[in-house]
Amino acid sequence: MYVARQLDLAAVLKQKSCFLFGPRQTGKTSLIRETLPGVPVYNLLDHRTWLNLSTNPSRIREELDASGLRDAVVAIDEIQKLPVLLDEVQLLIETRGLRFLLTGSSARKLKRSGANLLGGRARSRTLHPFSWVELGAAFDLNKALGYGLLPHIYGSDDPAEDLRNYVGAYLREEIAAEGLTRNVPAFARFLEVAAACNGRMINKTEVANDAKVPRTTVNDYFEILKDTLIGSELEAWTRSRKRKAIETAKFYLFDGGVARAIQGLPPLAPKSPDFGDMFEQFIFHELRTWIDTRKPGFPLNYWRSTSGYEVDFILGGHTAIEVKATSSAGRRDLRGLEALAEEGLMKRLILVCREDVPRQVGRVLVLPWRVFLQQLWEDAFLD
Repeated sequence: MYVARQLDLAAVLKQKSCFLFGPRQTGKTSLIRETLPGVPVYNLLDHRTWLNLSTNPSRIREELDASGLRDAVVAIDEIQKLPVLLDEVQLLIETRGLRFLLTGSSARKLKRSGANLLGGRARSRTLHPFSWVELGAAFDLNKALGYGLLPHIYGSDDPAEDLRNYVGAYLREEIAAEGLTRNVPAFARFLEVAAACNGRMINKTEVANDAKVPRTTVNDYFEILKDTLIGSELEAWTRSRKRKAIETAKFYLFDGGVARAIQGLPPLAPKSPDFGDMFEQFIFHELRTWIDTRKPGFPLNYWRSTSGYEVDFILGGHTAIEVKATSSAGRRDLRGLEALAEEGLMKRLILVCREDVPRQVGRVLVLPWRVFLQQLWEDAFLD
């Protein structure tokens, strides 16, 4: 059954063309099919379509000219497989007033090939795995934390096996087939080490030692993860003055279930340390998805002082969010927020946890995670 997504492609495409990026199997093709019925789709995963257009890129212009379409939307799925088509896309935008939806699982090949990125003629959006607000009553926290929120995994009757297959397919199709690195075994070793760094500050020297690859190679591998949208860096918030801030970024994979599958971890136990890590990962996913869906470019950071105080997320430069998986928050859980409060720069100090009822503890608002997410998706933290 199709789950309605928060990303309103039709609204974006009313204005101009759009690049829609997202990791494999986040639902880009389904989103096109369900929300843009009747739109012509060129799927470059279809070998015949790819072959016809790769041998004659102008064929897409010839076909669309013959169709008589004007001021309409056309979709090209997996555009990174044939970047040369973007010259034809630009010509059709300019001469026929067409608007294009251009989807892909990697921006890397477009960047590295020097492809025409349409020079401001297209916006860019990212499609993430399911969010809490999209799943609604079908959302299950334990399932989400244990196996992640990729659409085909969340609905699977064997999510553990499907996650293993997904990781293998990523290495085969995204890395090996696209030629993103010549040494796939070395990248696989790195990927396991990087997954173990999920939600932590990046020490690339340690990653290089553990993965047994040069540090310069680690830099390149992290760029592959970011360009294929498998991972992202969370930059440090450094405006604090009373306590000096660490400037090192943290690293997150795009999905907690994928992170666990890469490491070959056992099923998630509710009271294990991993449960708290996955709970934080889940809140990060919701924050990032809300930003990329509702407010592209809205700032998201974390704060850590050199003396060891830390707050998981700083949203918009004004809302401090600490995440704890506890069902009974204590004073110790508030330490980072209270230390940051002394800077006098935060409008809100929020502890997100698994308690049942909101409460105020000094300057900190303790929120059940459902209440926090409801407010987030109602745009309550914009200013």
